[in-house]
Amino acid sequence: MKTDKQKIKLLNNLVEHYGYQYWWEQENRLADWVSMILIQQTTEKNANKALANLEPYLSVEKLSAIDLEKLQELIRPAGFYKQKSNYIKALIHWFIAHGADLETFRSYSTEELRKELLKIKGVGGETADAMLLYIFERNVFIADQYAMRLFTRFGYGPYKNYEGMRKEFNHLTEQIPHQLCKEWHAAIDVHGKHFSKNKKMDESFLLL
Repeated sequence: MKTDKQKIKLLNNLVEHYGYQYWWEQENRLADWVSMILIQQTTEKNANKALANLEPYLSVEKLSAIDLEKLQELIRPAGFYKQKSNYIKALIHWFIAHGADLETFRSYSTEELRKELLKIKGVGGETADAMLLYIFERNVFIADQYAMRLFTRFGYGPYKNYEGMRKEFNHLTEQIPHQLCKEWHAAIDVHGKHFSKNKKMDESFLLL
């Protein structure tokens, strides 16, 4: 039986190996938020192209007012642009309905807020957790495909779905600083990209 201590050691070794990943977060929090919709079912490169097109419109007011067809045109590089334009509109309308102020959500528990986010069209479990972690600054574990594959290689799981792995790992985030929680996710993804390019990579350093 793998222990929580072993899981945490592996995660911390990842962060130590790759260093803190400050580079990816946008100065505009709304850009980060919208990118969580754009990245669905596409590559980071394509999502970034769409985000660059959206740059002049990255405010709550402008995204609320923009014509749907114009929004679709701008985010076309990210693919599924008709669905994603509706998802972005749904996200912005939800935020406006809650006062368009992140401080409004301070009184929500993490699970309450997660349930609210899951009500938004286009927001599934993984996207909701990314929003919780990076927008609302809540400690959660993002059990994405890179995480599932990594821990499966080390004898954990197997994990049949996102929620299954999340249930097993999420409690590990309760006693760590928020920055480290973000870095766990970032390091998992960086390592996953490296491993996908070299499946013969020696990963023994993660167990030291």
